Amino acid sequence: MYQEMVELTCKDILEKEFSIDTRGYRPQEVDSFLDQIIKDYRTMDDIISGLSEEKKNLVEENIALKEEIRILNMKLETLKHADADGSSSADVLRRLSNLEKIIYGKE
Repeated sequence: MYQEMVELTCKDILEKEFSIDTRGYRPQEVDSFLDQIIKDYRTMDDIISGLSEEKKNLVEENIALKEEIRILNMKLETLKHADADGSSSADVLRRLSNLEKIIYGKE
């Protein structure tokens, strides 16, 4: 995802060749510095990969939680409508219990 935004890869830096001039930079210093840059790039790549995976997991969890909230809101609305009609679940269970007592003759 973020890798497309970076122009150089670790391999590009590692394989970079500089032309040497008589008054140019010391190749050992350039190589040492490039080695340090490569190490930092690898660390950055690892961090970005980890964060991308974490983001993916969080997005999936967020979607699941939103779905759960939607289902719970639907259940809540159903219960509100049942209470508004005057018949709650407890009332229905009480009536069912009374009918069972009448039908089966239990007191």
